[in-house]
Amino acid sequence: MNSNLSSYALHVAAKASGIETLQLDCLAQAQPKPENNEVVVQVLAAAVNPSDVKATLGIMPHAVFPRTPGRDFAGMVVDGPAALKGLRVWGSGGDIGITRNGTHAKYLVLPVAAVREIPKGISMEEAGAVGVPFVTACEGFSRAGGIKAGQTVVVLGANGKVGQAAVQIAARAGAKVIAVQRQDKLEGYACTDVEVINSSLTEPATRIMDLTGGKGANLVFNTVDKVYWEVGHAVMAKGATQIFIIATKGQTVAFDLFKFYRGMHNFVGIDTLALDCVRSCELLDELRPGFEDGSLKPFSVAPADMIDLTHAMRAYKEVLSGAKNRIVLKP
Repeated sequence: MNSNLSSYALHVAAKASGIETLQLDCLAQAQPKPENNEVVVQVLAAAVNPSDVKATLGIMPHAVFPRTPGRDFAGMVVDGPAALKGLRVWGSGGDIGITRNGTHAKYLVLPVAAVREIPKGISMEEAGAVGVPFVTACEGFSRAGGIKAGQTVVVLGANGKVGQAAVQIAARAGAKVIAVQRQDKLEGYACTDVEVINSSLTEPATRIMDLTGGKGANLVFNTVDKVYWEVGHAVMAKGATQIFIIATKGQTVAFDLFKFYRGMHNFVGIDTLALDCVRSCELLDELRPGFEDGSLKPFSVAPADMIDLTHAMRAYKEVLSGAKNRIVLKP
């Protein structure tokens, strides 16, 4: 390590068999030079997502090594086109930290089209924590054909980060939102007019059908795969779409083909690793007005959850063990 350099990047030389064998080095990093149509971003906040950690463990088969992990970021443009220098930017991407060096570093090189100005009114730390959850929710609704005012949207696993984002996006679009989770209290929402079903106390499918007068939901956003499969399938209205964002390899469910075709149902799978940094920024731009007018709320980041890059292993272990808070690295 060059002791004359004061900036660093996390470095993973090869995939690990588990978190205890992960070799997560902090190496000196000189400020890189951009090519044409590129920018250099000084990263000031970068969330740690479960997918960031899993990629270092070889769970993402297309992840390349060696590399720097990390998908989400917020920071400042320090090199590139003159018009962009000094701009406070945010972004995300399924390629960042997977097939190209990522955000858990002091500096990040990206295409010009992959950075957007941070919405007014949110902090650098909040901007760095928006990425993957909100991009996932936004892409899910987009692939499902969008949300129309007055539709009923059920979010399964609403207390997770993608679930929180999906509830807010649906409510902002004017939908009637039903949040299914294993607790009573809504957390982290800008919206308040949401029906909450605690699935540990109430049978959710029966309650959803009661709330919809027996019609069911127009959109079901399933953030927790097989756990809520039967509930989601049971409450789909005629012509409804169910969105899936996660599944374990080899996982299967019992599929009622008759119900599927008679109900004219649609099923949409979302894999944000297929969304590159440019597409992810386009989705974040769609959400910008909501963050600026207050109808969308970023995840709060407590001081205790802002971790120095040199202590990244602690952050990785907390996220892999199921940390509920949004953890952000501060390079």
